[in-house]
Amino acid sequence: MNVGVRARTVSVRETWELISYVVTVVGLPFAILVFLWEQRRQRQAEEGELHQRLAETYADFLKLVLANADLNLLRRQPAAALTDEQQERRHALFGILISIFERAYVMVYEEGMSRQRRRLWQTWDDYIQEWCARDDFRAALPELLRGEDPAFADYMRRQVATAISTGPHGAAA
Repeated sequence: MNVGVRARTVSVRETWELISYVVTVVGLPFAILVFLWEQRRQRQAEEGELHQRLAETYADFLKLVLANADLNLLRRQPAAALTDEQQERRHALFGILISIFERAYVMVYEEGMSRQRRRLWQTWDDYIQEWCARDDFRAALPELLRGEDPAFADYMRRQVATAISTGPHGAAA
């Protein structure tokens, strides 16, 4: 009888050891995979929120542009002749726009972006190209880029060079 209890005790202990090995071999890698998947999902959600906040900031800027419709900032060609006060307002709006673009650049742009991040950046790249196609915006850039992030300033200068080489409507000059 004593031998049977001992045999049963050994087999229970062996069973628990086997279960602990299975948990270690299967459960631990599974837990790591779940953790990594959750981290990735959280990162994507944060990137989505960042993009949403930046998009709202740009939408607010466009509201300012609409409130200053006399500056013709929504048209491809700038207004023919602006008063000193209008030029000051235009310069202020361009300053706000540069600030928004720099924030997007610093927070979103990076070399070797993931496909998701590249997609988010492409929207900003399109906005930047659109504004760089404007003569008045390009003329204001040297002053506006003073003191800005050097990598961002270089990026903007490349966009200006591209806009100049492709002409006013995106066609090669």
